[in-house]
Amino acid sequence: NFLSGNFIVAANSGLYKDGASCGRKCQVSCYGAGCKNSNTITVRIVDLCPTCVSHQIDLSKEAFSSIANLDQGVITINYTCN
Repeated sequence: NFLSGNFIVAANSGLYKDGASCGRKCQVSCYGAGCKNSNTITVRIVDLCPTCVSHQIDLSKEAFSSIANLDQGVITINYTCN
């Protein structure tokens, strides 16, 4: 479900790999508090998230709001990248 150019993500340093992962697509699903649904979205890695620790990613507002309520702020997700 790659819906628009705004479904992007900043990746943690391990996933970002000094920019080698730019353009890579990841499937993300939300579970737990604040989730809107159990849909899986596809996002594209476009940047480094310098404050993210291992296994964290920073979704764009558009991507986040498609799977969770924005006022939740932080959600629990599963993600896999191609």
